[in-house]
Amino acid sequence: MSPHDEPLVIPVATEMDITLVRQAVRQHATRLGFSLVDMTKLVTASSELARNAVKYGGGGSATLQVVRQGGRNGLTVTFEDSGPGILDVDAALRDGFTSGNGMGLGLGGARRLVNDFQLHTMVGVGTRVVVTRWL
Repeated sequence: MSPHDEPLVIPVATEMDITLVRQAVRQHATRLGFSLVDMTKLVTASSELARNAVKYGGGGSATLQVVRQGGRNGLTVTFEDSGPGILDVDAALRDGFTSGNGMGLGLGGARRLVNDFQLHTMVGVGTRVVVTRWL
């Protein structure tokens, strides 16, 4: 494990922070050797999830972690906020659902762009979304 494999925590509260998350994911994915297509998918998913943390969760954090499992390498990005939580997870994951004025592609679209997707939410407590893209 190299020093570059230590988790990187990025506070996410503003549009500028969303940009910082995108840049960090791109840098990590490049260092790991992701293809342009796979890197773009992970960057796009991370951007959507960071935006959700700012817009719906009132801000939070994004944690990047290089992961190794069964001889393969990947990048996991964990988004956490202390917002209101998601009332109806099934509805929130459906295309077309929006709790704002967006297109409703955020969570469902992010899920399709990664290999592993975990969503944990509790109303009144917050939301945690963990995504991984494998090489």
